[in-house]
Amino acid sequence: MTDTQNPHHAKRWWILAVIGIAQLMVVLDATIVNIALPTAQQDLGFSDDNRQWIVTAYALAFGSLLLLGGRLGDFFGRKRIFVVGLLGFAIASAIGGTAQSFEVLVASRALQGVFGALLAPGALSLLSTTFTRADERGKAFGIFGAIGGGGAGVGLLLGGVLTEYLSWRWCLYVNLAFAIPAAIGALALLHDEAPEVKPRIDIPGTVTATAGLFALVYGFSHAETTSWSNTTTIVSLIVAVVLLVAFVMLQLRSTHPLLPMRVVLDRYRGASYLGIAISGAGMFGVFLFLTYYLQQNLGYSPVTTGLAFLPMVGAIMITATASTSSLVPRFGPRPLVVLGMLLGAVGLVCLAQLGTTATYAIDILPGLLLMGAGMGLIFAPAISTATLGVEPRDAGVASAMVNTGQQVGGSVGTALLSTLSASAVSSYLVGKGSSPQVAAEAAVHGYTTAFWVSAGIFLVGAIVTGLIFPSGVPEADPAAEPVLVH
Repeated sequence: MTDTQNPHHAKRWWILAVIGIAQLMVVLDATIVNIALPTAQQDLGFSDDNRQWIVTAYALAFGSLLLLGGRLGDFFGRKRIFVVGLLGFAIASAIGGTAQSFEVLVASRALQGVFGALLAPGALSLLSTTFTRADERGKAFGIFGAIGGGGAGVGLLLGGVLTEYLSWRWCLYVNLAFAIPAAIGALALLHDEAPEVKPRIDIPGTVTATAGLFALVYGFSHAETTSWSNTTTIVSLIVAVVLLVAFVMLQLRSTHPLLPMRVVLDRYRGASYLGIAISGAGMFGVFLFLTYYLQQNLGYSPVTTGLAFLPMVGAIMITATASTSSLVPRFGPRPLVVLGMLLGAVGLVCLAQLGTTATYAIDILPGLLLMGAGMGLIFAPAISTATLGVEPRDAGVASAMVNTGQQVGGSVGTALLSTLSASAVSSYLVGKGSSPQVAAEAAVHGYTTAFWVSAGIFLVGAIVTGLIFPSGVPEADPAAEPVLVH
């Protein structure tokens, strides 16, 4: 499709701004509420055991419905689904901000996840269909990847500022400031045409995929708060495996599959999805445990903690924009993603050296900068490659797979690292008595254990993506390039 035929071409950079705002809001919500949890718990009076549901409710709804959300955009029009996602997210956030009980707050977070599952794939597929020229596509996906990688760090800072100076409720209200302008911009800028022929929705595939992803995310979340040997954890993970295997078998036989296997079996796309999932598993651990370390061991305030992550966000933005605009067209994604994984591993090895006392500039900053540089080299090329050359009817579900990989990777990583960290703390305390110093040393031992394991995850990621990614620059079939008819 030529630029003159593309109704979005003339306004493409304004459209990128709208999509970027929407993506930032979705990514922010993975971390912004974490900072607000202690004060929300004090205000609403719910228990420590229930606290995790504020995070888990969002993750369960978001992670399990992403594939369906992506497919609905393909069927009913991406603009329509994108705007519905934005407005629904705003309404859910307003309900959460006014919540006077734990139950209402959890319900609002689940509702945020539902509309986020419509919104996130829609944002990425719109970006993919708006920017089809190679040079501009690189810049656009670099910016999008920078937002995806750095948004969690921005969420920590914004959550800290809002909680400290206003109220925990503003960590939910703030979404209205993102969603409503983005919805107005989408209505004004985007064109939408319903597909001429609407294929049937794959009901068996939708049920098995949604239930399987729900069981998978729930199983790992449950392991984080109980144990890997807990009966519910084991049953959830077994059910997840059975349902997801059944889903793949159904997709191979279906005439209108929810996720056509041609989308994931392409080596460039398959390696991109794996890279995003593996890096998500390692990255979320960094945010979680380094946040605990900065606040509980070094005594940082929520705002100062958020500021501490900003250099990492800056490094992500620099490498993400440079990699997709200049390096991917020259070298292809493989060397960049592998290098990003290795930089992430080295950065985590640096953080694994932390003790009970540390100076930010010498002990913490180098690891964060290396991590940021690595994340930018992974996310932007992988996201761009994951949606390159997808057939028009598959653009939404291919985009949804990017978010699914990151969400599942984050859930797996957080659960795995949390349980290993807790085990390391328990082992350290054996026979050492109880004192504030021993408690601090045990906590740091748990964090550094998580950093070592995360470094191993990135090292495995470097090997896996290096083996699966083909060498060279991917070439999209012009006939298969996404077009703006959905």
